[in-house]
Amino acid sequence: MSSAHNVVNESGAPRTPGGLPRIVVASLIGTTIEWYDYFLYGSAAALVFGRVFFPGSDPLTGTLLSFLTYAIGFAARPIGAVVFGHYGDRLGRKKLLVISLLMMGGSTALIGCVPGYDTIGIAAPLLLTTLRLVQGFALGGEWGGAVLLVSEHGDSRRRGFWASWPQGGAPAGNLVAVGVLSLMTGTLSDDAFDSWGWRVPFLLSAVLVMIGLWIRLSVDESPLFKEALAKAERRKARQQAEQLPFVEVMRNHWRDVLVAMGARMAENISYYVITAFVLTYCVEHLGLGKQTALNAVLIGSAVQFCLIPLFGALSDKVGRKPVYLVGAVGVGLWSWAFFGLLDTRSFPALVVAVTVGLIFHSAMYAPQAAFFSELFATRMRYTGASIGAQLSSVAAGAPAPLIATALLGSYGTSTPISVYVGLAALITVIAVIASRETRGSDLAAVEPDGTTPARAAAERQTFPSA
Repeated sequence: MSSAHNVVNESGAPRTPGGLPRIVVASLIGTTIEWYDYFLYGSAAALVFGRVFFPGSDPLTGTLLSFLTYAIGFAARPIGAVVFGHYGDRLGRKKLLVISLLMMGGSTALIGCVPGYDTIGIAAPLLLTTLRLVQGFALGGEWGGAVLLVSEHGDSRRRGFWASWPQGGAPAGNLVAVGVLSLMTGTLSDDAFDSWGWRVPFLLSAVLVMIGLWIRLSVDESPLFKEALAKAERRKARQQAEQLPFVEVMRNHWRDVLVAMGARMAENISYYVITAFVLTYCVEHLGLGKQTALNAVLIGSAVQFCLIPLFGALSDKVGRKPVYLVGAVGVGLWSWAFFGLLDTRSFPALVVAVTVGLIFHSAMYAPQAAFFSELFATRMRYTGASIGAQLSSVAAGAPAPLIATALLGSYGTSTPISVYVGLAALITVIAVIASRETRGSDLAAVEPDGTTPARAAAERQTFPSA
């Protein structure tokens, strides 16, 4: 073997020096494109879908109905997590990531082709909803595979930093989506934007997917997965039955699934309130221009993208739990100041409100990839991490803009929405406190029950505060 392959990861499998940054870039670009597609829908739902697909309703009700189609996409995410997780744990992370990218990009481009209600009637929102379900199904399998591909290529010392980069795909995707929408609203009249301008960013997805596909096909499969697959083949040769990954997760990792679900409540709810519902609040409730609200989210997303790897690196130093708890507590408290700043109708205040909210969100989102990866054994890691993350999205992210819009319509004030975010933060704090610290875990040593008995003593010596 040549000297270029004399570096090994924690599993003992060889890896090429410089390979990890390439895999990080491929994962980041892939997740950026997938989140661009997903967030584009949320932004368009807040700004234009109510008028295009539900034109008979008053503005707030139309927005509520468009957010309902937005929420339906979340229902498909746990199904996608189970299906993609199953085959990702059986066939490999890379193959399934390619499929998820094609499904997401194809459905997004087709949304840009769906005629409005005035053209085909009830078929318009039905087609929109169907394509949204395909988006949700694809995204349900994307996140787990992308973060695992990075986590399983790296080592325990800097896993929080490296695994946080695919997480940067969320603000980067939102940044691109909001940026393109902002460009369209800034250069077109309202009538032109409602007529055809909103379709351009959706059609652009087809081009982005081709770029992402080319990059994603260039990376290699995870060494840890290859090793686990070889062990599974040896067990099969000895006629030892292999349990379905989903069954194994529910049997051995159900506590970890609950931890992941609880940890995502504040992270998911706060994000969609800060980045999606804020557009409705500013435009429909405060009477501000679309451009003003979009630009505030644009600036906040740019700051968040820069901060995510820093919080990921911090979690390597002090642990996943402390960083995550700062984010959860912070976002719960900030929700009260958030709406107060928005109510000033001042653009600088809007930027501060969104940016600080996303800073606290970053403290949760950055260590999440490494944290969830370290909870599950390799042969069920894709399934476990995906299910834990996506089940919570049904209860958290899916209804968040819907609940916030309904609360605003019922009470005419932001106070109930702040209470809603605060309760989500409390659930997350309880879940994270109840979890174990995973910093420094050897992914190759995580057993099917989530423990690492062979490495526990050594890890305690190396990471005494973990």
